[in-house]
Amino acid sequence: MASRGGVMVTGTNGADYEHREKVAIQYQLSPLNKSRLKYCVFFHHVLFLTMMAKLSADILDKLDIFILEIEELQIPPPLWWEYIWCLSLLLSFIGLSAIKRNNIKQLRRYMYGIVGLGFLPLLYCVLYYCGDVWRYLTRDEDEEDSSEVEIELWQGYPYGLLWYAFVLLASQVHFFQLYFSYNLLKAWRARGSLRKTD
Repeated sequence: MASRGGVMVTGTNGADYEHREKVAIQYQLSPLNKSRLKYCVFFHHVLFLTMMAKLSADILDKLDIFILEIEELQIPPPLWWEYIWCLSLLLSFIGLSAIKRNNIKQLRRYMYGIVGLGFLPLLYCVLYYCGDVWRYLTRDEDEEDSSEVEIELWQGYPYGLLWYAFVLLASQVHFFQLYFSYNLLKAWRARGSLRKTD
């Protein structure tokens, strides 16, 4: 370490780094996982906006608002799981509040909510459209039969397969939300146990 005059002070050549205080791993992991969880919440909001675009026709119908451009899209009527999944967005505010205050109890509620309002409606969607997707994937292009009629299409695309794409993206976002939340819980518990031993 150099002094003001540029002269090296004896005994402090930087080799004493082993004795310096190091930041505990849980204090390093907490900000990293908080940042990653915030990104997941952002992607959750993007998926919510996508879902709201799909539900817009039904919402406008219930409000007796007629917009020709939306009506011409002929969006299929929504199922109950779509509205339940939309409720999972409210959990993001609980999660953000939990990471702001390092609140373990709120973060646990957030995780349970993601499982209940996030994963379960998506699982219902997978099961509901399973037959449709299977018929579409196993159909023979050359045969002209009635199985083509049974597959629900929207704008020429198989409706069930479009939902499977949404489920794939949403389940990844929810999985990472749970993963980063779990890492935060571990880090916060480790920090709490260190405080108790001090």
